[in-house]
Amino acid sequence: MGKKVTVFGSFVVDLMGRTPHLPVPGETVKGSIFKMGPGGKGFNQGVAAHKAGADVTMITKLGRDSFADIALNAMKELEMNTDRVLFSDATETGCALIMVDEKSSQNEIVVILGACNTISDEEVDSLSDVIGDSEYLLTQLETNVSSVERIVDIAYEKGVKVILNTAPVQPIEDKLLAKIDLITPNEVEAEILTGIKIDSEEAADRAAKWFFSKGVKNVLITLGGRGVYINTREKKGIIPAFHVDAVDTTGAGDAFNGGLLAALSEGKDLWEAAKFANALAALSVQKIGTTPAMPWRKDIEDFLEEQN
Repeated sequence: MGKKVTVFGSFVVDLMGRTPHLPVPGETVKGSIFKMGPGGKGFNQGVAAHKAGADVTMITKLGRDSFADIALNAMKELEMNTDRVLFSDATETGCALIMVDEKSSQNEIVVILGACNTISDEEVDSLSDVIGDSEYLLTQLETNVSSVERIVDIAYEKGVKVILNTAPVQPIEDKLLAKIDLITPNEVEAEILTGIKIDSEEAADRAAKWFFSKGVKNVLITLGGRGVYINTREKKGIIPAFHVDAVDTTGAGDAFNGGLLAALSEGKDLWEAAKFANALAALSVQKIGTTPAMPWRKDIEDFLEEQN
């Protein structure tokens, strides 16, 4: 197990229905399968890192309701520490309504962030001890942005390395970017943030330069099936993806970010860590769901051995 890390982010309950086709307005469609389970970008990434062997403190905010139990029960089952989970007495736990067309795999998703969109500055400040004990902080943009800015400030002041996964994508202030050790957008998010379409390695180089000009230290752009682009200023290039038969790609980016965090916390360099994260993501897309699809450490190591 590597050094301590913190994942700060969203939790929502995924309510997923599969249906022969997506309804048009006013239409009721009979679905075939319903699944309910833990989700949210932050939670998915925290679980992925934990199952991959990292020493993770997961921080999110829940309501006082039955949906909160889904998070707490999942954490207890996985033997994750629940001590630093925040609670709202006023706002319900978040949820995501997901409709999936079983023929095309197209989906429509409505996310109601609920409690994890109400994290106050005081609550973030109460976490400064756990941040200070961490080697890395991994966060996303799915909680209220003020909470992300505040927790990044604390990490930066304490010399903790910050990994920012820019999903769901939205404008990011330069003063936040200047405190980021590693940014991990996918190609669509990178284009929205930089204005550069990532259609070649040369375009990725230009996007990386844009991030560097804002003070970001290292850039990693996930390119789906093409792999992962990395630029550390000293060295750059693309690490190819592992090719597998995907069943459900939901949460693949979260799997990757969690794997990356776990590997970095053990002292692997960014290139090795990205290869490990690629393996974790490749395993996750072969199962249905988000948190339940995250593989355990031994499965990741076995997969890497097979691939070599």
